[in-house]
Amino acid sequence: MKYDLYIKEKVLEAILMLYQVKPNVDHVQVQHTRKEYKGDYTIVAFPLLKYSKKSPEQTAEEIGKFLHAHIIDVAGYNVIKGFLNLELKNDYWLSEFKKAYSEIGFGIVKPDAESKITAVEYSSPNTNKPLHLGHIRNNLIGYSISNILAATGKKVIKTNIVNDRGIHICKSMLAWQKWGNGETPESSGLKGDFLVGKYYVRFDQEYKKEIEQLVLNGMSRPDAEKNAPLMEETREMLQKWEANDKKTIELWETMNTWVYAGFDVTYKKLGVDFDKIYYESDTYKLGKSIVLDGVKQNKLELREDTSVWANLENEGLDHKLLLRADGTSVYMTQDLGTAYIRHKDFNFDEHIYVVGNEQDHHFKVLKIILEKLGYAWGRHIYHLSYGMVELPEGKMKSREGTVVDADELIDEMQSTALKISEELGKLDSLDQEEKNKTIEIIALGALKYFLLKVDPKKNMTFNPRESIDFNGNTGPFIQYTYARIQSVKNKAHDKHIKYSELSESLTIDEKEVQLIKLIKLFPEVIAESAETLNPSVVANYIYDLVKEYNQFYHDFPILKEPNENLIKFRLQLSDLTGRVIREAMGLLGIGVPERM
Repeated sequence: MKYDLYIKEKVLEAILMLYQVKPNVDHVQVQHTRKEYKGDYTIVAFPLLKYSKKSPEQTAEEIGKFLHAHIIDVAGYNVIKGFLNLELKNDYWLSEFKKAYSEIGFGIVKPDAESKITAVEYSSPNTNKPLHLGHIRNNLIGYSISNILAATGKKVIKTNIVNDRGIHICKSMLAWQKWGNGETPESSGLKGDFLVGKYYVRFDQEYKKEIEQLVLNGMSRPDAEKNAPLMEETREMLQKWEANDKKTIELWETMNTWVYAGFDVTYKKLGVDFDKIYYESDTYKLGKSIVLDGVKQNKLELREDTSVWANLENEGLDHKLLLRADGTSVYMTQDLGTAYIRHKDFNFDEHIYVVGNEQDHHFKVLKIILEKLGYAWGRHIYHLSYGMVELPEGKMKSREGTVVDADELIDEMQSTALKISEELGKLDSLDQEEKNKTIEIIALGALKYFLLKVDPKKNMTFNPRESIDFNGNTGPFIQYTYARIQSVKNKAHDKHIKYSELSESLTIDEKEVQLIKLIKLFPEVIAESAETLNPSVVANYIYDLVKEYNQFYHDFPILKEPNENLIKFRLQLSDLTGRVIREAMGLLGIGVPERM
């Protein structure tokens, strides 16, 4: 039983014994004591006054006295206004430490036959441009949340939907047809996704010129945007594609092949993967079929122009277009098909979509339409909405070519990591091969940690150089602490110090107890992070743990401690701290080097 639940049981017992009344379980609140107060667990007295009929202070004092007498692990207590703070004995924390140290995979829950199945969709790239900084945040959130959910015992299916069709894809196809002159990744020396992205930008440039010319000729801007020749050609190409025109399909397949090869390189660099990849070009057909079935069942509305709509007025929303009058589909159509086939493939208990907050309304509508069409599992989909990531100089725009490409950013991070490491002399002792590998780990760790330490719901600014700081709340600072722990262990090994067993009688310092308390929180941190779908909970926990360890390392000798039992204990404490750091960073998809 978790210790807070044990304390809760004892508080219920105390109320019954002290005030002769059986309390409501929900009125007993037990929480971790805040850092600024002395204690380990805090009981809130205010909801209990209805039983004691006394002041908050007197109630807390009486319950504290009872718990001190009836819980063997309680060393003492203090009352601050209406809060009762319990302090546990050092022997209790030492016992908890020994349990954690002996447990393989401390904090991680393995799935079993009863585990819930959770599908997580992330990445969702368009095949008209390379992955950029915004995609990096998406991939890192999705990948880390998948790891964190799996660490709570869930069976997690990591999925990706590639948006490989639609008018935006036709823009880059049309531009390549007009201005590409047969250019290929091989002939240009460009990654395939970079090459296709180049023509997406070119389309926008030429399209804007046409708009401005039409406006100069007296057309209103909205009409110019709609009727520009390039836009009309793009709509025609989309209709040809949906009609399965051979030449259009061949061009589409060729350019998509270039892009997929480019994406694979980026995913590998970033260290993310998927269990199943879906393609909009497949799922939109199923979505159209689902929509047409909804019309037959009178659940959706077929209008005179043959467009299909969902009437959401009863849900307090407007009407939602699902099929255009020309028969082409919209994003919602594709998402209906993808959700359906994904549920058929995996029979998931819940489905999490990692998509930017500009799509909040879209996923609210998707959920409603699925339920309206009779798919009860639709109520179990959830939108993990995240904020925008910007650079210090401001927002990025794909069509204008002002985005920071993922590959270029990763390369820049490695250059910056190398430069800073050389300035600080951090890697002087490593040979070139190990140095290159360590630089890669540091660079990716800096990038990932900087993006994941911020609550996904918040907008954020990414500063590459600031992220590669060997001090403060950064990936390299955490990685350096892990390497420091490995160095201590290696020195112990060289001195032939064995520390697998501890003496039963051992007196430890309050600082060491504080470190144990933080380690003990690891399973709760994983659970909270999974419950809130927030990787920053894990990230900032690691930083707190590392700060506490570095303070301990600074204040207490390890190998030079004269007491042999304390040497062994401090080596074990260092070892377990390192294991938790490695495990927690792994949940975020971040590696830790053995030497720095």
